[in-house]
Amino acid sequence: MQFVAPTPLDYFATLVAEDAGLNLLEAAISLAQDDEPRLDVQAVLAAVDGLARRLRERVPRDASAAHRLRLLTRFFHGELGFAGNLNNYYAVDNSFIHRVLETRRGLPIALAVLLLELGEQIGLRVAGVAFPGHFLVKCKVGLGEAVIDPFTGESLSAARLDERLALYRQGSGLPDDLELPLEFFLRAASKREILARMLRNLKEVHRAAEDWPRLLAVQQRLVVLQPDDPAERRDRGLALDALGAGAAAASDLAAYLAVRGDAPDAAALRARLAVLLEQGPPPLQ
Repeated sequence: MQFVAPTPLDYFATLVAEDAGLNLLEAAISLAQDDEPRLDVQAVLAAVDGLARRLRERVPRDASAAHRLRLLTRFFHGELGFAGNLNNYYAVDNSFIHRVLETRRGLPIALAVLLLELGEQIGLRVAGVAFPGHFLVKCKVGLGEAVIDPFTGESLSAARLDERLALYRQGSGLPDDLELPLEFFLRAASKREILARMLRNLKEVHRAAEDWPRLLAVQQRLVVLQPDDPAERRDRGLALDALGAGAAAASDLAAYLAVRGDAPDAAALRARLAVLLEQGPPPLQ
């Protein structure tokens, strides 16, 4: 029997099949395999473990959570020099963990994935926070929580977080009656939610560049990751349509309309679906 190697999408599907065994770091590393199929995910995991080992050697056995957190941020942002990539914020490398390890620059969420792994390995209770516009990390410290900006390692006070939230509300045009308390925006994000946000960052970069093949690859992962989200099925259909795969696009658009028939975009999608169905399958070559 001939062995057939799994595709990057197959590998990703295996990693995210169940929440209980989902390894966030491994799955996050694997996102780069659409661009770099030969990427050795295990080697990248080993590199992160090497950093964690160096950090653990500096942590006293009886260190408090506050002390451990200070050691983590000094090591990560001070000694290793990790920070946000302000000069080229929208580069895809900012989302790829192995590139972030090489350049020490990345998006907040990619930096956060590394901080979460290192924090857990030194015994901290850490979680990702899907804060609007800027991913954060929070850590249990005593009876409270410290909220860290992965870009800088800065600990953010409630007042600073309120300021950031106010700026986001102004920029997004949210009406005042939809305002929610700060605590709502500081809830811990699940591993699946973190991966979805990383993929949607890539999705926006590829969509802006009209890079349909790379957009489709990202969209395939989003459908695997969140199979119950009809919007991701719709967006895969639109990417397929842009690539001329009419039959597959029609299937995805029809599936979306079956559950979101009253959505604001439903009329336009029905019109497009009718065109695709009329065109039929491509002729045999």
